[in-house]
Amino acid sequence: MSAPNPLAPTNSFTFALSVRKYLASPFRRLFRTKVYGTQNVPDGPVIFAGNHISYADPMILWASASRPVHFMAKSTLWENPVLAWGLSRLWAFPVDRDKPDRTAIHIAETLLKRGDTVGIFPEGTRNLSGTADAQQGVAFIALRAGAPIVPVAIVGTEKIRPRGVRTIRFPQVKIAFGQPIVPADFSEGTRKEQMAMITSAVMKGIESQVAKVREGSLEEGSAR
Repeated sequence: MSAPNPLAPTNSFTFALSVRKYLASPFRRLFRTKVYGTQNVPDGPVIFAGNHISYADPMILWASASRPVHFMAKSTLWENPVLAWGLSRLWAFPVDRDKPDRTAIHIAETLLKRGDTVGIFPEGTRNLSGTADAQQGVAFIALRAGAPIVPVAIVGTEKIRPRGVRTIRFPQVKIAFGQPIVPADFSEGTRKEQMAMITSAVMKGIESQVAKVREGSLEEGSAR
């Protein structure tokens, strides 16, 4: 069976819709997930930009967002036939992290321009140390599509399977959606300078949300 077109209408992904309807809530309960800031997610195109500390982060974001999320995921995952089958039916599409991937950028831009959401991790890979530099792909796509960026903080997933531990654990996980960052607010300077400013704002937004989650200063909202 051929993989579905990633640009097919969101509501045509019946497998993803069923998983989201019947399994997203039980999955959140498995980790006693607390969700904050869902009111910050606007209608229309949105890029969810989150910190990345665990393989579980995409699943937590996918299951907790108030809207269906199309995910940009590393292309090597599609080398596994089972993962390739599932990811392609769960609104995910591959991106080659070793070079500028025009196909992935086109898919993300097209999805956003028609009003959908796209999930991207700005650091490009898992960052356990908290010191990895962010790539500017999020800013580049946001500028091209005119889409706001919602910074997302995910806390607790690093404890699901810590380094050196073989078994999976079920710690409490928290996820927070911050205030949208609007590309149009960064109109001064060259395109390169705009991308740098947006990237910096996104990372500061993520860091701020992480800090607020850790200090317990956010009011819990409900995921839909």
